[in-house]
Amino acid sequence: MRTNQDYAALYNAILKLKSVNDCQEFFSDLLTTKELNSLTQRVVSAKLLLSGETYEKIISKTDISSATLSRVSRCVKNGKGYKKFL
Repeated sequence: MRTNQDYAALYNAILKLKSVNDCQEFFSDLLTTKELNSLTQRVVSAKLLLSGETYEKIISKTDISSATLSRVSRCVKNGKGYKKFL
């Protein structure tokens, strides 16, 4: 089980990234291609939701599952991160 210190170590490492190139290098080591694609898909979908796109168009553009899109949508509506950072 991960501790708060474990999560803090990850977040602190991310805070040290200063450029897109830094992010590419770090995340290519940290994540599998599938994991990185999944995260990217969620961010793109959140941006499309924030811009008013329909579920159908988002699924068509991103190939995201309806279940994952539903979760992203709930986070866009009720969460803090997507609205603040996208």
